[in-house]
Amino acid sequence: MIRPPERLAERDAAIAAMLPHVPFDGWSKRALRRALADIGAPADQADWLFPGGAVEMVETFCDLSDRRMQQAAAELDMTALRLPQRVRAIVALRLAQNRPCKEAVRRALSLLALRGGARVAGACTARTVDAIWHAAGDMSADFSWYTKRAILASVYTATLLFWLRDTSEEDADTLAFLDRRLAEVGRFTKARRRVETAMGRLVPPRLRSA
Repeated sequence: MIRPPERLAERDAAIAAMLPHVPFDGWSKRALRRALADIGAPADQADWLFPGGAVEMVETFCDLSDRRMQQAAAELDMTALRLPQRVRAIVALRLAQNRPCKEAVRRALSLLALRGGARVAGACTARTVDAIWHAAGDMSADFSWYTKRAILASVYTATLLFWLRDTSEEDADTLAFLDRRLAEVGRFTKARRRVETAMGRLVPPRLRSA
């Protein structure tokens, strides 16, 4: 797993308080100062909480969202759900949690899309996808660990971009989009397994264990 940004209660509190200000002031020190004033934190915290500037603020926000998602997912009863259904439920949970701060998410993605933000964007996506799989109960450590996360990264990124444009009630259109993407993944996986099985039958028995 990619190492997360520094986790401090003061940083978490500042990010949470910043969210209402980001739509107006962006991920900036101005928004941070206003947030600190809102929660009665010392003003000088603005000078040392996020030495990496706006990109570090965004990375901390993504990490905080991951942790909140995992905490909420742990309270869901998903024992009767298959793994893809659990993934779907957790992604839906993530979107619902971030619905009140959609504009902050939009500005975060715009910031990471600028020059110099690609590395952090990739790290944030990788950690989020890993958090979703772990929350869903997938603990695989073989080669499928990589393929599952690569596939979900593609699905999650496309879903997130769709969600930013979605105006339907309770993300209904986005969830329908997510269902279609997961169904496509399911069909691809089944087809791949059929091909692998068929190819395996063509291999002479004496070579299968070689």
